[in-house]
Amino acid sequence: METGRDTGLTQAQVLAARTVSGWNELPQAARIGPVRVFLRQFSSFLVAILIVAAGVALALGERIDAAAIGLVVLLNAILGFVQEWRAETALASLKKLLSPQAMVVRDGQERLIPARDIVPGDILVLSPGAKVAADAAVFQASDLSVDESVLTGESLPVAKRGADTVYAGTSVTKGRAEARVTATGSGTEFGKIAHLTGSMGPKTTNLQNKLGQLARQLGVAAVLVAAGVAGLGVIMGRDLGEMAMTGLSLSVAMVPEGLPAVVTITLALGATAMVRQKALARRLQAVETLGAASVICTDKTGTLTENKMTATQIWTVDRTYAVTGTGYDPAGHIETDGARLRVGDDPVLAALLQTALYCNHAHLSQDGTTWTMMGEPTEGALVTLAYKGWCTLPEQRNLLAELPFSSERKRMSVLYAAPGGPVILTKGAPEQILELCTGIMDQNGSREMTARDRIRVTEAYTQMAAQGLRVIGLAQRPHTGSDIVEDSLTFLGLTGLIDPPRAEVRDAIASAKAAGIRIIMITGDSPITAGAIAEQLSLKVTRHLTGTELDALDDAALEEVLAGEVLFARTKPEQKMRIVAALQSQAQIVAMTGDGVNDAPALKQADIGVSMGIRGTDVARDASDLVLLDDNFATIVRAIGEGRRQFANVQKFVRYLLSSNAGEVVALVVNIAVGGPLIFLATQILWMNLVTDGVTAVALGLEKSEPDQMQHRPRKKNTPILGLGGVVTIILLGLYTGLSSLWIFFHLLDQGVELARTTAFTAMVVFEKVSVFAFRSLRLPGWRIGWLSNPLLLAALTVTLGAQVLAVYWPPLQTLLRTVPLGAAEWQWIALFALPILVVPELLKTLRPIAQRAR
Repeated sequence: METGRDTGLTQAQVLAARTVSGWNELPQAARIGPVRVFLRQFSSFLVAILIVAAGVALALGERIDAAAIGLVVLLNAILGFVQEWRAETALASLKKLLSPQAMVVRDGQERLIPARDIVPGDILVLSPGAKVAADAAVFQASDLSVDESVLTGESLPVAKRGADTVYAGTSVTKGRAEARVTATGSGTEFGKIAHLTGSMGPKTTNLQNKLGQLARQLGVAAVLVAAGVAGLGVIMGRDLGEMAMTGLSLSVAMVPEGLPAVVTITLALGATAMVRQKALARRLQAVETLGAASVICTDKTGTLTENKMTATQIWTVDRTYAVTGTGYDPAGHIETDGARLRVGDDPVLAALLQTALYCNHAHLSQDGTTWTMMGEPTEGALVTLAYKGWCTLPEQRNLLAELPFSSERKRMSVLYAAPGGPVILTKGAPEQILELCTGIMDQNGSREMTARDRIRVTEAYTQMAAQGLRVIGLAQRPHTGSDIVEDSLTFLGLTGLIDPPRAEVRDAIASAKAAGIRIIMITGDSPITAGAIAEQLSLKVTRHLTGTELDALDDAALEEVLAGEVLFARTKPEQKMRIVAALQSQAQIVAMTGDGVNDAPALKQADIGVSMGIRGTDVARDASDLVLLDDNFATIVRAIGEGRRQFANVQKFVRYLLSSNAGEVVALVVNIAVGGPLIFLATQILWMNLVTDGVTAVALGLEKSEPDQMQHRPRKKNTPILGLGGVVTIILLGLYTGLSSLWIFFHLLDQGVELARTTAFTAMVVFEKVSVFAFRSLRLPGWRIGWLSNPLLLAALTVTLGAQVLAVYWPPLQTLLRTVPLGAAEWQWIALFALPILVVPELLKTLRPIAQRAR
């Protein structure tokens, strides 16, 4: 569409263009409504088994049984719905915080309009701080620089001239420009990457897969055992109706009804705990999956670093200075040989900082304790440096003339009206500044520059650049004219700048490495800069690989590279996805962190995508599983610890529930095989599994992290929830509790089946409550983790044992559960058989390390 440079589009042209191109926004994924979120809580196989069991119980007229199972299914659905809906609405609130606008020229006037109203052909007016609202071709520019890190990961702004393209989602850091819109919405580069993200289907977490596998195994086993026992009973001449109820009792006993609710409650409480630690889980299983991560692929810019340029070094011909503090907060100082310096203490430093401050367009402002920088990041870093050196800050900048920076000149000069007379101040690329200098300044004043001085300056900036620093040369000279003449300058020194690592990241990486987790940096920035940041973070790297070099590798070669300590630089979104996929093909559980739209496809591809809530783009947040509300990399390590705690607790209460159920199954099967009366009634089994076991298992799911939790390598991707050790534990404990209950039952049978059944029923409840101490840790004895460290578990034991006492002595429950009162002798038998369950596991866990050391 042809438009005039000055008048822009007319309203009629805008409407016509919108008819063709639509609104300037990315297609919104159809939001899942609350009904669908609620209904998908019923999709797990274990829940389906419970629904079928409830239906069978209802068909057999056991309404209490059916209602109890239905209540558990409903509770599980409500808990899952609340957490997932809360996460979705929290993300929607984050989006509402953003209401982007853009300045355009329409009908000959500049107008500020909502960014979504922009159409192809509009003229964007770009100024420092503005966010580019659509892809556009620049046709007028003055010293324009654009921060493209959100698309490319490149930490330094990119200079733009006429005929260059600026991209949607990027930000103007310096200069002004007018640009004609060429693409909007999904047609922009931003939109194309968002489409790449959306093209990948939904993923299931590792815990979902493991729980699904366990549910299928339990379901098949429950059906086979129940059918087999019922058939055996019929063959042995037992009543068909009685065997039908016995089969239902067995299926109910084998399937841990409380498991879905306990898993949901544990994950929901864990997710709530993570919100308090500034991490929002979009799915309940997200944090648990992060706990299994064996590799964290992390972006650099804004994730490991502050995304704020900072001066860290100053070099002059006779002194080297270190600069403390990061970002644009001038809290910091300049020091040399351990002594702090200000401009009044050092004439060379004073001249250098004066040049850095006034040959500059950036400025700082303070709002309370928060400092904000307006301008280009490099210039902002130099202004902050001048503040740290206590430079004099006059009310007027007193600039008489300026030669702006350009990519050809690679320098900027101003004529500054200093108190002692006009001075030319120049800054730029060191090699360009050095060519203009004939003098050099040291602590004794200005003198003629020698060949040796030139060599030393060249060596200094080469060494600083090799450290990943962006090096700026500074020079000045007095001047009497009104025009700037860039020659015969006096060289002052060099300043080294870098986007510094975030303060907490070094320790976070060390913690992750101690936990056996690999950290791989994948960035769009240069390999030198990325390598320097890796070195500062003690992230060991033996090889740098650029995106171009990556494209030259086949999959086998890439897998070989990934076996080493590698860093990826100058990478594109599709290359990040390829790296993540290659790691996943090696059975790694991959976490990917990032904040830009360029990170979104890899966030979606990874097993667990972690985005930034403050700096992160909507596309990145939508693609992620976990959103860091404080943009703090260290929060990831805390989330890993929380994830490991969650999986360990899932293992604990799954083994606990199945051990309890195994005892019930052993007692029922052996009892039927020997032809005795029914040892447990269906309502009694439901009471054990839902009322007493469920409450205790929830409390077990709230166990705190074990002391050595972050000192172990990540579990393998194929690690089962049970495993061989878990199966053996379940069998041994099930045999003991089942046979002990049977012995008590038959021992008391002569005194009446109701008394014998009530005692066996109560004994099984007590056995199951006492056995919970064996599962508080699968490796450490109780004295290592603290007997009183889980007060909720002690409260749950008190409540459930109290409920069992009521079941035995309170008439309404006696009627419901068909129990009779017990005497002191029956309680003594129960206590005698319960004692080994408490003592033996503690002895084994205490002696195991001693035996291992002896070997």
